[in-house]
Amino acid sequence: MFDFKNNLKDLLSKTGFSTAGIIALVVLLILPFIPPFNNEYILRWLVVGAFLAAEAVAFDLTAGFINVVNFGFAAILGLGAYTSAILTNTSPVIPVQVGLSPWLGMLIGGIIAGFAGFILGFLTLRLRGIYAAIMAWFVGIALLGIVRNIPKYTRGSLGYSPVGLLETTSNRPYFYIAILLLLVIYIVSKIIVSSKYGLAFKALGQNFDAARASGVNPTLYRVFNFTLSSFFAGILGGFYAHYFRSLTPKAVMHTSKTVEVLAIAFIGGRGSLWGGILVAFPFVFFIEYLRSALPSLPGLHMIIYGILMILVMIFYPNGVAGLIKWMKTGISRKKKYPISLSGS
Repeated sequence: MFDFKNNLKDLLSKTGFSTAGIIALVVLLILPFIPPFNNEYILRWLVVGAFLAAEAVAFDLTAGFINVVNFGFAAILGLGAYTSAILTNTSPVIPVQVGLSPWLGMLIGGIIAGFAGFILGFLTLRLRGIYAAIMAWFVGIALLGIVRNIPKYTRGSLGYSPVGLLETTSNRPYFYIAILLLLVIYIVSKIIVSSKYGLAFKALGQNFDAARASGVNPTLYRVFNFTLSSFFAGILGGFYAHYFRSLTPKAVMHTSKTVEVLAIAFIGGRGSLWGGILVAFPFVFFIEYLRSALPSLPGLHMIIYGILMILVMIFYPNGVAGLIKWMKTGISRKKKYPISLSGS
């Protein structure tokens, strides 16, 4: 007999959703219609929040599971952004005028970024920990330098204005596109880390030599991880290009952009995937409020990120996700083993 309740529960578990997660998603989806969140400037914050949350999930797939911090993440995202922008161009400002649909441009940008991740995975195969992170950083710097030094096609530091994804000035449709991208990246990542691939990722991240001695192929799993994470980054880069419609190498590909994503993923909880989503939205609102309230202090958000990272690393390395899991475990234990007031 078909057990709908248990089958639904299994499906939600495999895709990484809980009852609280479903409720939060529903609230998030109706939020753009509720004042004051229906104001355009707040809708823009919501779009940025969803975008950063999706970035955090893609970043955590590598940092949280195979234990390699990809400091070239923003550069790979920028590679996807510039690829999509160039392929969809119809303006004479650059010699390439293919004029593809932005949707197709985003996909091709993801494929090109995924190929870059494939190469990066091979380059870091023999490297571990900080050495792999430094190699990823060097690759990111190289990509940044290439984009900056071919102004004929990218306009370099002058900046380039890609075509828009939609023919509208409203931020609301972009919010739902960003949410869709977030959901797809999260669900695909969750399904993969819940499979044998996820077990291999964790084994390589915890003890590389022991995993290899146990039969885990580091080439297969590490390259696959980098490729998938970079593919997601490239898709998000395409969305960035066609939503913000402004690209400069420093604004998109600089290491500081990777640090922002790293901070959100780590504060949310490494290896959780959903922790970064939980942290991204309130962070964006808080940071944007500080930027508008204190315009004379640029870069203040980076100081806040640093302070919060230090506090998390010292007091609770598992981040917000770990704290929530600890609280849920404590509540379930109290329900299972209630303490009598009389002491009996």
